[in-house]
Amino acid sequence: MLDFLAAMRALTIRGLCFVATGLACCALAATVGEEDLLRVGMLLLALPVCAAAFVCKTRYRLACHRLLVPARVAVGGAAAVSIRIDNMSGRPSSVLLVDDEVPDRLGLRARFVLDRVEAGGARYLTYKLRPQLRGRYLIGPMAIRITDPFGLCELTRTFRSRDELIVTPPVETLPLARPGSHTTISTHRRRRTSATGIDDFSTRPYHPGDDLRRVHWRTSARTGELMVRQEESFRPSNAALFLDTRSAVWAGQGPMSSFEWAVGAAASIAVYLTGMGKAVRLICDNAPAPAAARGSRNPAALLDELAVVNTTDTLSTQRVYSRLRTADSSMVVAILGRTDPAQAVVLARARPRDAAAIVLLVNVATWDEGERSASGTEGLQACRAVFQRHGWTVIIARYGDRLTALWPGTTGKGPARGGGTGAATPEPAAGDMIHDSPRTPDPTTGGPGGDAVAGGSPTSKAVSGPVSEHASKPAAEPGRALPMDTRAGAAL
Repeated sequence: MLDFLAAMRALTIRGLCFVATGLACCALAATVGEEDLLRVGMLLLALPVCAAAFVCKTRYRLACHRLLVPARVAVGGAAAVSIRIDNMSGRPSSVLLVDDEVPDRLGLRARFVLDRVEAGGARYLTYKLRPQLRGRYLIGPMAIRITDPFGLCELTRTFRSRDELIVTPPVETLPLARPGSHTTISTHRRRRTSATGIDDFSTRPYHPGDDLRRVHWRTSARTGELMVRQEESFRPSNAALFLDTRSAVWAGQGPMSSFEWAVGAAASIAVYLTGMGKAVRLICDNAPAPAAARGSRNPAALLDELAVVNTTDTLSTQRVYSRLRTADSSMVVAILGRTDPAQAVVLARARPRDAAAIVLLVNVATWDEGERSASGTEGLQACRAVFQRHGWTVIIARYGDRLTALWPGTTGKGPARGGGTGAATPEPAAGDMIHDSPRTPDPTTGGPGGDAVAGGSPTSKAVSGPVSEHASKPAAEPGRALPMDTRAGAAL
């Protein structure tokens, strides 16, 4: 009886119209005393009741299995959803309407009509998803609608199973470090020596992807092949990746917005750093997962975190900069939108001591169609000069740029123009990288001041322009090329 009442409540609009018309005919027949009209009214009332009884008695044992391949896909990629429906009852089914619930942001409605499923038989359904927006999406539950031949009653049976689809930001493959590359990342690191004044390390042959700062030139010259230091780890091989999530500093909406470009750049850099063996710690206003808070060497975990990063209306910059300052990292990468020089000073000083540092300044104004031809703003140039004075490698990105063309070590160019005085220089063209040697701290103020020093020597001043490959380097074996001396800068 309960099933019959549930079926009556599941009458379609057509079935409800039959009921209303039948009641009207019966009432009119009772008023005028027309028996034929009464018979028509009774027939109209009987059809929905019979349809509800048919659907109520049509109880099938159905099983549903869903397979999502792959469960993690990048923006613009394809994910195939395969569904298997088994009829486990002893009689064939009627017409089935299958509706698999898909989020609206994926832009697809998965609906299928199954004519008949024999007893013990199975049906296979397949559809594809091409998400254009990153995030976490739940696929399902799947609903099967059972209806009568006249479409007067429709009963829905819902399965409970759901599958998660993770849409990650698009990732560009950044080039690994190459021996002999002129483009260096600004850093200032000191070599640790033992109490006897002898370097405390052993050496091994160089392998592609090794940090060029670990090349031991004396041993390499003596053995005729590149040798790198194997020393006790004084600083963990960690990297901090900071992404500015303030909504006010970004422009545009949807997949082509400046923030989505920045998230894609963060994903590419995170994958690149994990490929170098670094544990990457994602720093942004969104609360990170425990693994990301400690630093993760698993690129999939970092991509999952970036898949759900969103902009925020308010951002505690002091708290975020404090997390960056206290991060025990050997490398720092910051991705910024609109930034004023005062905030640039705070962030530049938050760089951990002796850590390599890169800042990616996104020229958000170029995302505005009316300003794409503009070369930049004074604020962007001022921020660039601030980071240069504090020893950061500066990369400026415009609308339409690809990170693979901007990343250090891609073009093989020497350090771009920009002196140690930090004076404003003309806006670089798209793809230019700004490099400057770190400045020695002013003993009276604790900030940067005095002459720029290369390699940490208090007596040698920085020389603008490309660094010679053969400066301060022992002669190599004829016919064997050695990378440039990176004691003053870490090549990437």
